Amino acid sequence: MSRKRIVILGGGTGGTIVANRLARRFGEDEVEIHVIDRDDAHIYQPGLLFVPFGLAEIAEIVRPRRRQLRQGITFHENEVAEVRLERNDVLLGDGRVLPYDVLVVASGAQLQPEETDGLTGPGWNEHVFTFYTAEGANALHGALERFEHGRLVVNLVDMPIKCPVAPLEFAFLADWYLRERGIRDRVELVYATPLDGAFTTPVAARELAGLLTDKEIELVTEFNAGEVDGAGGTLTSYDGRALEFDLLVTVPLHGGAAYVGRSPGLGDGLGFVPTDTHTLQTLASPNAFALGDATALPTSKAGSVTHYEAEVLTENIARYFAGRELDAGYDGHVNCFIETGFHKALLIDFNYETEPLPGRFPTAAGPLRLLHESRLNHLGKLLFQPVYWHALLPGREIPGLGAAMPTAGKKLVSTT
Repeated sequence: MSRKRIVILGGGTGGTIVANRLARRFGEDEVEIHVIDRDDAHIYQPGLLFVPFGLAEIAEIVRPRRRQLRQGITFHENEVAEVRLERNDVLLGDGRVLPYDVLVVASGAQLQPEETDGLTGPGWNEHVFTFYTAEGANALHGALERFEHGRLVVNLVDMPIKCPVAPLEFAFLADWYLRERGIRDRVELVYATPLDGAFTTPVAARELAGLLTDKEIELVTEFNAGEVDGAGGTLTSYDGRALEFDLLVTVPLHGGAAYVGRSPGLGDGLGFVPTDTHTLQTLASPNAFALGDATALPTSKAGSVTHYEAEVLTENIARYFAGRELDAGYDGHVNCFIETGFHKALLIDFNYETEPLPGRFPTAAGPLRLLHESRLNHLGKLLFQPVYWHALLPGREIPGLGAAMPTAGKKLVSTT
């Protein structure tokens, strides 16, 4: 096989894992691997949830992107101007052109707070915050320390978003934080969502709604945020309902990378990349693949998804080069730890066909219980950070965690 060039757009979780897996799979005499990202700051995004509560600091969760890449991988700190599918090349922001034999789009999802009327207007980062950025999480930490009483509203503007359970986790941790400070009885805590329940699937939604009730967190459903009055402290939905707040914690609209929209044929109307649900080959071109938050796949935009997809995608790039049939091995597998406060967490595990169910993970013998609060699940969430840096990103195999969702240990329950 002649030496091939693989260009990877994005140096986040997906781009880094795939680059390292490919470097392990092929020798430098077989492929050259290029990773492009606009900056050199790799953020461990699950850690942003803990920053507002003083449970983590930004310096602990940010490392240079290029240091996470194996030797021999070329890192370009540059903007992507456009992908030119018909030419098999990428135009960079400085005018340089990178041809490719295979393209991997791992550009993630971008926050678009400016798309909601008033969100970034008066009150932004004063009474209105998001913890989905390092700057926002840090600013929110200071606001929570100063917050003594009033109404705290947690709202996600619309789906899809990165880590769909994170807003719920924030509400649960806020309840714990306020109780630890002894001011919970002076704070009205509200969780407002555009969904018709606490989560996207019936069994998990029922369990999570029960936790909200137990923690005295008001659940407001089918609330489609249309306008924010930060100065006046009002969040208004498109149907005219209004929620007053003293502190608003929001998850803004998400979209794909801007260059996806500038690249003819690559993305959909939201800037995400239409992708085969099982092979991860894009619908735009047979030598272009995508994974993680960049795709338009009907699964969660979560880090575990990217991990499982990377396994299949790496195999399929090897098959593509060899002229073999692609492996339709990705089944939509995703799992998430959901922090519930008081050193406890839930764990959910599901795929395209099977919703989160109770039982045990990763086997029938456990050790982790699904859809059940436990300290062990909380420890699992905390221990994931060193696993992320030292096993997941380097592209190492993690025993017991494969692309296909395990079925052993799960219990079927009624959804009615």
